[in-house]
Amino acid sequence: MDRSLLDRITIQPGLMGGKPTIRGMRFPVSDILELLSSGLSEADIIEEHPVLEKADIAAALLYASMKIKNTVVIHAA
Repeated sequence: MDRSLLDRITIQPGLMGGKPTIRGMRFPVSDILELLSSGLSEADIIEEHPVLEKADIAAALLYASMKIKNTVVIHAA
């Protein structure tokens, strides 16, 4: 597990209602998870959203996994 991926996840109170986003952009982690659950592949997601990178998708999955396990994720702003 590459925890450095978590550096791509940002939480800013004024951005998207404080939801976890990718690299400070207006792209919530939850949107990536929804796209994956709808059956889109990583390549499909990147093609539809070129602002994203493969590592962003991996970061979203790692973040979600850690949250499910109740792992504390500390963010420095």
